[in-house]
This record gives sequence, C-alpha cells and structure tokens, in this order.
Amino acid sequence: MKNLKNIIQRFNKARVLVIGDLIFDEYIWGTVDRISPEAPVPVVWANKRTYIPGGAANVANNIRSLGANACLLGVVGEDKNGETLLSELRKRGINTRGVFIESNRLTTVKTRILAGHQQVVRVDWEHTHSLSNDLNQRIAKFIRKNIDDFDAVIIEDYGKGVINQGLLEELTLLARKNKKIITVDPKEEHFQYYRNVTSITPNRRELENAVRNLKIKDTTNRFKINTDRLFTDKDIDLAAGEILKYLGLDSILVTLGEHGMKLFEKSGRSVHIPTVAQEVFDVSGAGDTVISTFTLGLCVGASKSEAAHIANYAAGIVVGKVGTATTDRKELIERLG
Repeated sequence: MKNLKNIIQRFNKARVLVIGDLIFDEYIWGTVDRISPEAPVPVVWANKRTYIPGGAANVANNIRSLGANACLLGVVGEDKNGETLLSELRKRGINTRGVFIESNRLTTVKTRILAGHQQVVRVDWEHTHSLSNDLNQRIAKFIRKNIDDFDAVIIEDYGKGVINQGLLEELTLLARKNKKIITVDPKEEHFQYYRNVTSITPNRRELENAVRNLKIKDTTNRFKINTDRLFTDKDIDLAAGEILKYLGLDSILVTLGEHGMKLFEKSGRSVHIPTVAQEVFDVSGAGDTVISTFTLGLCVGASKSEAAHIANYAAGIVVGKVGTATTDRKELIERLG
C-alpha cells in the first residue's frame, strides 16, 4: 500500500493527451410525488440543473482531478452547448487548445433526469457522422506537432465519429516512435483499429462482442473460442488472450463490474483484482476513471499490475457517487488506508 500511495503522489508529474468523442452530461435533479395525468409516467418536480464533462472530456476531468496535466483533442458543434462545455472544461483547468469546432455538427449532449438518486429518463442529442477529411487532417497535424509535450495518449472511442482507422494508425506509429504510452477505452465495433497500442480497457460485454465480431471477419481461424454461447469466466480469459495476440497489445485490462477487474499481459501473466467498492450508486463514467488512473500509473513508472490495483480503488470510489464523478489523490490515498 505504501508503494501504491507513492505512485499516486507522483501523478502530478504526468502529462496526458486525451483524444476522442466529447460529451456534455447534463443532470436535472428533482423529486416525484405523483404520476402524470397525460401518460403513466412520473412527474419530476425539477429544482436543480448541473453540468459535467462526459466521454473524452470526463477522462480529461479525471486526470486533472488527480493532479496531472490534461490536454483535450476532439470536436464540438458550433452551438451553445459546445460553448458551455468548453467553459466548464476551462474552469477545471483542462487545456482545450486541441478542441475543434465543426459547424454542421451538434455537440453531443446526454440529459439525465433524476428523482432523488433514481434516474428516470435520459435524452440524447448527437451527430455520429465521420469527420470531414479537412478536420481529420487538422487533428492529425495537431498530434504530430505536439506529441513531445505528453507522456501518454488516451483514446476515448464512443463511436461518435472522431476516432477512425486512419487516424489511429498514424497516431500509433507516432506514439511508438516517440516511446509514448497509448491506452484505449474501446468501442466494440472498432477493435481492429487498436493494433499495437499499450493497453485497452474493455468491460466484459465489450470484450465478448468484440471477439464475436472479429471471429466473423477473420478468415485465418485464429479465434478458437466458441462464441455461440454465453461466455464463462474461462471463456473471458481465453478471449482476452486471443485479443492480446491478435492486436499485438502489451496488456489488456478487463473490467468485470462487481467482480472487479482482470489484467492480462503479453508475458502470459494475469491477475484478478477483486472489487473494493463499498456501495454502488451509479456506474456512469467508471470506465473513464479506470483508464485515467491506470494510464497515470504507467506514466509515473508503476508496473501494469500496480496501475491496475490503483485504478480498481479509484473505480470503487466513483461508483459510490451519484452521476458522472471523479476522485482526487487525497481521497484515493485515504481509501487505500
């Protein structure tokens, strides 16, 4: 525990570039005391509205909350929500010089309406079309020009159009050439994009679906796992091992909900880390906390196992909070005991 605490204390030395889909999380809070006469739905008496950066923006927010330097690279629309999101990011000390504006795109907004601690409904506003070639080139140029300013790159792929195969191929080559850590919070349909990165952090469902998708596309019969049935724990181990080799990863960290997480390394070593969550109120954004903390650990010299253990503690903290939440170094060190 002392060694883990020392690693956390060094988080402020890390510099991380976060690339991906920016999401603006809006929360409308209220109470319910009756059912609507118009339809069998609750009437929420709203009394508060809060805004939280989500998606790649939440990863940058997690990194900043943990004391490290975060620069964000992504796209917002030319709208009021984009302006508000950028304002919220700057208030938190997040560098937004890599955020581009696209006039024909909505800023992605997810509005959650809550009654007490219970989410009643979520409303999404978004565009998911691919970026224009010009904007894609501007993003690639930003990476080439600034890669030396960072210790690590985090890819946050929510499938909203920012992450594409061409961009990732160039980014991976650049990061490897400059000896930069590159981690990915993956989209299951895009697993074939993530070749030769340092690590990916899928949850169990994402891993299962990714293996099924890749097995259908692959003609070499390299995937031996039976994907026609529900995956057992043994199947998860086999699937992680096959993905590790197929993509040429250094490691894969699979999050397993109430069962914690499991780390697989290319050396063949694996370790299961039981959950330390004391209460679970909301799992929104927990995956963002995992990849943020795991990457920061790697940035400051932790082994992958040490970084995964710290990420597990961080996730245990944020799921005990309502809404998309973060933790900080003080809270994290206190949780370690």
